Amino acid sequence: MTEALNPLVILSIGVVSVIGMIIVLRLNAFIALIGSALLVSLLSPGSLAGKVTRVAEAFGNTCAAIGIVIALAAVIGKCLMDSGSADRIVRSFLGVLGKKRAPVALMGSGFVLSIPVFFDTVFYLLVPLARSLYRRTKTSYVLYISAIAAGAALTHTLVPPTPGPLFMADQFGIDLGLMIMMGCIVGLPSALVGLLVCRLISSQMEIPMRPYGDQQEPEPLADENLPPLWLALLPVLLPIVLISTNTVAKTIAAASRERLLQEDDILDWQLFRAQLDTVGTDAETRPVRRIEDALTDDIENEAGDGATVEHAAARMSAAEIKTAVASLVATNQLATDPAFLGTPLSEGVRRLLDRGARELTEEDFSRYKKHYRGDFLAGEIVPERGLLLISQCIDQLPEADRERLNWLVLEATFPAQVRKTDAQKVADVTAVLGNANMALFISAAIAMFVLVRGRKLSLPELGKTTEVALMSGGAIILITAGGGAFGAMLREAGVKETVGLFMGAEGQSAGMAVLIAAAIVSSAMKFTQGSGTVAMMTTASMFAAMGIHQEALGCHPVYLALAIGGGSLVGSWMNDSGFWIFAKMSVLTETEGLKSWSILLAALGLTSLAFTLLLAYFVPMTG
Repeated sequence: MTEALNPLVILSIGVVSVIGMIIVLRLNAFIALIGSALLVSLLSPGSLAGKVTRVAEAFGNTCAAIGIVIALAAVIGKCLMDSGSADRIVRSFLGVLGKKRAPVALMGSGFVLSIPVFFDTVFYLLVPLARSLYRRTKTSYVLYISAIAAGAALTHTLVPPTPGPLFMADQFGIDLGLMIMMGCIVGLPSALVGLLVCRLISSQMEIPMRPYGDQQEPEPLADENLPPLWLALLPVLLPIVLISTNTVAKTIAAASRERLLQEDDILDWQLFRAQLDTVGTDAETRPVRRIEDALTDDIENEAGDGATVEHAAARMSAAEIKTAVASLVATNQLATDPAFLGTPLSEGVRRLLDRGARELTEEDFSRYKKHYRGDFLAGEIVPERGLLLISQCIDQLPEADRERLNWLVLEATFPAQVRKTDAQKVADVTAVLGNANMALFISAAIAMFVLVRGRKLSLPELGKTTEVALMSGGAIILITAGGGAFGAMLREAGVKETVGLFMGAEGQSAGMAVLIAAAIVSSAMKFTQGSGTVAMMTTASMFAAMGIHQEALGCHPVYLALAIGGGSLVGSWMNDSGFWIFAKMSVLTETEGLKSWSILLAALGLTSLAFTLLLAYFVPMTG
């Protein structure tokens, strides 16, 4: 038992080192996370020579997954602010809802704008509007500023492409479109409940608006200098629509695969039969042999008239081949069948294999990613041990995903022969446009166009603006990738296997307990070191390292990410930069900040957790 506890000791050392470097040594979160990752790696099993290298590799893997998205989101946010698009969105909300519903307008503006724009920037933008409203109404100042905080804080912690939710989606293998949709589904009702809390806080804190010392408040831009609403909203909504559409299209296309390989779904059966006889490494492992095996009895019956088995197999009808191939797809692992080796495989295969690989031991997981996955996806024959690991990855997948992977292999082997359904053709297009990197790039291009069009910027001026945005985004990328390296090293420590000894229960009741535990850990991390993003990344890294799979969780892992996001809202006080942004920009004292900001965020976190638990129980999405 002592040996089994070693990974938990390493986990404790890693978490304490992160918190200690941030709180005691006042180091930047990136330095704290990378330093802790190196420490955990040195304490974990493995060759001494590779203990530093694997930290760098894990850092690079996380950068590859989310770096472009965060950088482009920073550019979009900067352009929205400078072009007046954000201002137009807020004024339009106020115009539609009216002054009486100004808190709803401010909350809605914060909710929408905080999807592509960081929280502090959104709050800087909207506070002048709250102050302007107070000048007209002479009431409800605390309600206005807390409504802004409620909307902006929720999407900052629940909806990508903000760094925390983006990181959690990558760690738990969650489709980005699903993370966006579920974050909004949980966030919207939580925001409405939060608005009620804002009203309650305001009724207990009738605080007048105070001046900014000797500073003059900036005059708002004239309405005619702002872009039209549709153009202002386009950079915000377009990536959400594209990414979500891709998620829906992939789901529909996967469901349509079951009707493939009807007789008319092979474009030329004679050519398909000839191709079956040539693909593969040698005569004994060609795909046709696998199909002949599936129809052994029929072939032998055909051969009963004196014909050879080979001649009988050649006379198989299209219907018989279709039946045999469908059987292979449903029951066999075509991906690791020697008959299909040599086929370059797709990004979809990689994602499915990576999802299954998370259930391997850490030693096998590292070996799979470092030595075998790349060669396998490039169509090269990997050693027998590599095929065994890849086969184990596939074994961890649900039946529907295993069948989908087999179809992908079949389509890659015969790209010109297997007819795709209309849904699959659409999914091929959305896979490009709805890729997060492409969707954010298109949105960034539109946002830059709006900025140049509205402010008449020269190209050098535009370059300077994007450079400023990328500098702020670069810091976020470093911190986020550092969190990825830290999580990977926890997996190297063997946390998953050790925690598995203590977590034998499965099902919904056990899953609810895991969600609540994740929220508590996230809240504790937030309270101790202040940053919600660091709290989300550290907690997600810990739970991803535990390898809690969907069957044990009893619900889709998106709920685990949402529970962690909700927990990171609870426990905000004076060590949180958001606390000071709220208090100083609103000209509140520290005590007033604790009574408003801290209570509001705790209420938002608990409410979002409650909605997450309800959805996880009634709509577990385990099918």
